[in-house]
This record gives sequence, structure tokens and C-alpha cells, in this order.
Amino acid sequence: MRPLTAQDPESVGGYRLLARIGAGGMGVVYLARSDGGALAALKVIRAEHAADPGFRARFRREAQAAARVDGRWTAPVTAADPEAAEPWIATAFVPGPSLAETVTEHGPLPADTVRALGARLAEALAAVHAAGLVHRDIKPGNVLLALDGPRLIDFGIARAGGATALTATDVVIGTPGYLPPEQARARDEEVGPPSDVFSLGCVLAYAASGRPPFGGGTAPAVIFRTVHEDPRLDGITEDGLRTLVARCLAKDPAARPTLAELRTGLGAFGTDDWLPPGLPAVIAERSAQVLRLPEPERPTAPGTPVDEAPAPSRRRLLVMGGAAAAVLAAGGTTAAWLTGRRNGPATAASRPRRTVAVQADLSGSGKALGTAVERGVRLAVEEHNARADRRFDLVLTVLDDAGDAGRAEEVARRVVADGRVCAVIGPTSDATALAAGTGTRRRCCRWSRTGRARTRCTLPWTRRTPPRPCSSCAPPTPRSPRPCSAISRACARPAAPFSSRTRRPGTTAG
Repeated sequence: MRPLTAQDPESVGGYRLLARIGAGGMGVVYLARSDGGALAALKVIRAEHAADPGFRARFRREAQAAARVDGRWTAPVTAADPEAAEPWIATAFVPGPSLAETVTEHGPLPADTVRALGARLAEALAAVHAAGLVHRDIKPGNVLLALDGPRLIDFGIARAGGATALTATDVVIGTPGYLPPEQARARDEEVGPPSDVFSLGCVLAYAASGRPPFGGGTAPAVIFRTVHEDPRLDGITEDGLRTLVARCLAKDPAARPTLAELRTGLGAFGTDDWLPPGLPAVIAERSAQVLRLPEPERPTAPGTPVDEAPAPSRRRLLVMGGAAAAVLAAGGTTAAWLTGRRNGPATAASRPRRTVAVQADLSGSGKALGTAVERGVRLAVEEHNARADRRFDLVLTVLDDAGDAGRAEEVARRVVADGRVCAVIGPTSDATALAAGTGTRRRCCRWSRTGRARTRCTLPWTRRTPPRPCSSCAPPTPRSPRPCSAISRACARPAAPFSSRTRRPGTTAG
């Protein structure tokens, strides 16, 4: 756990915030205490996701369904507010370590412990499915170990996916290495209870061997092995357990065992002494530390607001056409050019936020390419925000132009007018890129035909590149145009997009 920052609220929905448990692309999880003194894990969704009405509708529906989950081995939902400016949901707090933390620090679990773990998680999933939910993100980090048994958390709530949608189609939801093949292919209509059985098999293989069954590495590589290759189960020493896990990892969902069959195959277990020696003491100490937590001291707010960031240089503005978009669709290695490198980490209290906009065709004829670009950028943003040494946080906003020229021009104007946006990626076709260029040229630089500026030029510039009007707006006079006197770094805006037919991919327009 980490202390609260100056930007964290003191309370949310009647819960007093005590500490930060973790943070991700979708929101922040806090340790909180209710008015009655009960501890809770409270997740607050980031405002940029909550701005989408579709997100709120899905969050509301899934929060209501999660509140109906009544299982002994799940962390129950205690409160939620889908209508808040930043929606939140609270679940009962489990003070034990996660399965990922336990295996990392203590090594693989004994076969009997793995069987007991699997039996209880199968019962937890049965309760989740009975409430009409599919977990979609079963992984070692979402399994907490308590003295009487494990607890499954985060079932179907606020998982990263889509532009801002919890369960949008054609979007990979979950964690590579623990995704079933149908979920890795983003075939949402095929995702169901057998998908959770596959993920549970991955978790049991990890608990028994200390490594995921499809290895590690980059997300695309792990997903490829998940879809096309057999799992590595040689680290599971017990034959019966290895055979049962292999059935869970069948590529065909129909070939996997049901939860009832899996529960029967794992055997019957009590709640006493299910953990190996040493772990009960770790869990008891963790519980004692939480009970001794003092009231948090509010840190002094830093001089620079969280949402304030310096204007980007031209080399950090990427606007591209269709052919260049295909390069980005490959995946998350875009983090390097999105974020750059600086020496030394920033603290959480002083870390600014920089908004990256993606303009893509997500619902028209170029949907496949647009979705691939959006996924690649989202993966890059999440990879950057997971780095401990990052100097700023990235916030992603996604806009769908549907491949329509008129809509692309309007979307481009909205992006240019948004002062928070410091980088633009897209559009994803030549036609929409040319249309977007019309909107950005009208917005970025207005010059009279005599060379006299009507309003300030907002073309991005650096110390190496003096301020000047864009080439399409410059007056046709023999002498160089006089730049606007009012220009400053604070008014930098993205330049006009380019067509991949006329400019080399990876270069900036303007």
C-alpha cells in the first residue's frame, strides 16, 4: 500500500480513504473505512472513462449484477455509485496477499494446496455465473489468500476494454497469459463460462509450477502461443492434477470441463490448514498491519496541478494517414515514441497527466484497422502507466470518425480545440486524414491574403523551429510571412494531418 496523494479525495460516498492499494488505466483502488468501521477496497473510475454514456450504462448494469453475487469465496460488493462524476464501487477488503505475490515470494504451492485453491475458486465462479456475469479477468493478482480460503475479486467490473466500454465487442478484455483463445481473438459472442474455466486452468498451472502455461514476453507473443500452441505443464508434478488442468486449457470451449466436473475432480476439502506452513503467519501479520493503520496525513499540494503539462514538441505529435496506421496496429511498442525518456522518476503527487487522442474508424468500413490502432495505443499507454519511473501519466481519449470525411473533419476540430490533448494519433485512412486536415488548417492558422495575421497562429513549435504559419495557410507573397506576435508555447496545437501518399510515415505534418 502507498500513502494518499494531494490529489486524492478525503472521502468517497461516505467512505474515509486510508491508503492507495493500486492504480491502473481504468482507475484507482483505495483502502477505505465505512462509517461503521468496516474496511473496504474502493475502486474509483477515472473521469475520462465516465464521460462515455455507454460506459456508465455498462458499469451500472454490471455493478447491479455483481451486487447479486452471493458466494463464500468472492469479495462481496458493499456499495456502488454509477451516477457519480467518477463512478465507484466498494467491495469487502481481504487483508491477505494475492496469489501472484505469494508464488513470487514463496515459490509454487504444494499439489494439495492447489487442489483446495481450485475447488474454492470453482465455487466462486459458479456464484459469479449464477448472477449472470462472466469474470473475464481471472489471474493470480485477482485471487487473494485468506486464512479460511481464497477470495476472487474484481469479477466483471471496470476491466480495461474498448474506447471506454466495459464489454464492447471486438476488444480484447483481460490479461495476456490467462485469456482463453476466443477472448484473445476478441470474439465477444463466444466468451462465456467455459472461458473462465480456461483462465482458472491457467491460474492453477501458475500456482503449481510458478510460471504461466503459455510463458511470458510481449503481449502479442503470449496471445499467439495461447491461440496456436499447447501449454507447458511439465512443472506440475502430480499426474492427476496435470491431466485436469490440461482439460481446462483445451482450445475448444466445448471440450473443457464444467465447473461442477472440475469441482468434483479436484476433491473435497475443509477450511482448516489448507495453506502450507509459513503462509498463515504472513496473512496474520498483514491483517495486523491494516488494523494499525493511522489516519492519513494530507500531503501539501504541489505547485504544478496534476492536469497541467508542458506543451509537447513537434516530434511528439503524430498525425498519420492510412498506410502509416498499419504500422501502429502491430501493438504496444508505441510506448517509446508516445512517452519519450527523461532522467529520474516523478513522485505520484507531482506527476502530471498528458492526454493522447486517437482518431480512428471504429464503426465503418475501416473498422478492422481502426480497432487495431486503438488497441495498440491503449496497450502502449497501459505499459507506460505501469512503469515506476514514469515522469507523467498518460490519459487516452478515443474518437470514432466512422470513416466519414465530414465526421472526421468535425472530430479533428474537437481534438484541436481540446487544450488537454498533447498528441494525436490518426486518422486511419487517407480520405479521413485529408478531411481532418481541412478542419485543423482552419483552426491552426488564419492569415489574410495580404500576409497580415487575423488571429494568433497555433502551429506547434520548439526552440529549434521558430513559430510560423503552416504551409497551406501562408500568404502567396515573395517575402517570408511575419509570424503572429502573440504565439507562445502555451498555445501549441496539433498540425494538419498528412496523407501517407505524400509524406513518409513517422514524420510530422506542418
